[in-house]
Amino acid sequence: MPVTKSARKKVRKDKKRTALNRNKKLALKETVKAARKKPTLETLRKAYSYLDKAAKTHLIHKNKASRLKSRLARLVKLGIEEKPTQGKKVRKKVRKIKRKSEK
Repeated sequence: MPVTKSARKKVRKDKKRTALNRNKKLALKETVKAARKKPTLETLRKAYSYLDKAAKTHLIHKNKASRLKSRLARLVKLGIEEKPTQGKKVRKKVRKIKRKSEK
């Protein structure tokens, strides 16, 4: 247990911050899942917003935000719905389509 007054205050602040960060992270995950399920420009815009805010406040790393944004954009561009059981299959399908479009 914290002994000093400042240490007690820090424990209180940490609890609040942890709760806020947990809620923000859950909201972020839900919006990204929604964007994967239904890849439209509107869901993409919302997911981008959440990802940028999370990276800005160091909730997630900026490279992770960038990686997720590019994957979502690729799904929207190709109009492919990602299903939880088809993670690898969808990625392979996207790569095939991408290679064909580059030729």
